[in-house]
Amino acid sequence: MWNYNYYVYITTNPGKTVLYTGVTNDLRNRMDQHQSNKGRQKTFAGKYYCYNLIWYEHFTDIEEAITREKEIKGWRREKKERLTALTNPQWHTLVA
Repeated sequence: MWNYNYYVYITTNPGKTVLYTGVTNDLRNRMDQHQSNKGRQKTFAGKYYCYNLIWYEHFTDIEEAITREKEIKGWRREKKERLTALTNPQWHTLVA
């Protein structure tokens, strides 16, 4: 059986006023993409400078990861803040 890695993650902008939730199979590469897209109007994360990783969750099944991403995207900001605070109360930028 193959062991795959998928991540649901939340990034924020430097002012911590915007949250972006996504899913990826390569967290380090995805954070590099967010960095290189900052300021680009074509993407939400780029437009709002959401390149600081503040939370992530690991999965080995892509369907579970996508389901979790959709769940979190449906939450109000306050619930996302509580989720992030469980493991990163100060919202320090994490290293992928």
